[in-house]
Amino acid sequence: MYKKPKLELQTTTLWEYPSQHYGPKEQGDKAYRGATPSYVIWNLLQRYTRETDVVLDPMCGSGTTLDVCKDLNRRGLGFDIAPYRKDIAKADARNLPIKSESVDFVFVDPPYSTHLEYSDDPQCIGKLDARTGEYFAAMDEVIAEIFRVLKNRRYIGLYATDSFKKGKPFSPIGFELFQLLRKRFKPVDIVSVVRHNRTLKRRHWHTSAIEGNYFLRGFNYLFIMKKEQIGGLC
Repeated sequence: MYKKPKLELQTTTLWEYPSQHYGPKEQGDKAYRGATPSYVIWNLLQRYTRETDVVLDPMCGSGTTLDVCKDLNRRGLGFDIAPYRKDIAKADARNLPIKSESVDFVFVDPPYSTHLEYSDDPQCIGKLDARTGEYFAAMDEVIAEIFRVLKNRRYIGLYATDSFKKGKPFSPIGFELFQLLRKRFKPVDIVSVVRHNRTLKRRHWHTSAIEGNYFLRGFNYLFIMKKEQIGGLC
């Protein structure tokens, strides 16, 4: 039986954990495409939150953030445009039904262009191609809403990767989102999270990448930012 590695705080800006989940149970659903590795959220909450803090995930997916919150005695608040389970409320991340400055930490793992089909809702940001301005305009609205609901001097973690499709222009989503975040938040750090998935274990994908002279996505960005608002200005 596969033994998961010990869960511990990461101390460098290169994070690697070869399992989607930690401990004897799952956080979120391993069958959900695009699920965030739960150890990423665990590390963020250990560093930037305290017990009973309110942690918001405005694009909650299969509920990984909520499960990590339960493990760490944080109060998880999850929204999604297509709720996957009962403890996730339906809402667009650009218009959250919560009060301003009411949240202690925000984690968000947004769609990376149109690579995955998240829902049939026409308002889903996952239907917007990152090679167009529409995607980044929508994400700017999401970031503005996160800024509104987050308490001053508290933190946000945004998890993202770049977009590449064979025969299409490369889209540096990470760099673009970082610039949008900097309009409102103070950068704290940038972490590179090594990607482990079944695709990267398939030899024919690597053969195709060599023959086609392109790269498979090997890491995700984790942007850690802080809200610092003085006299009404950030």
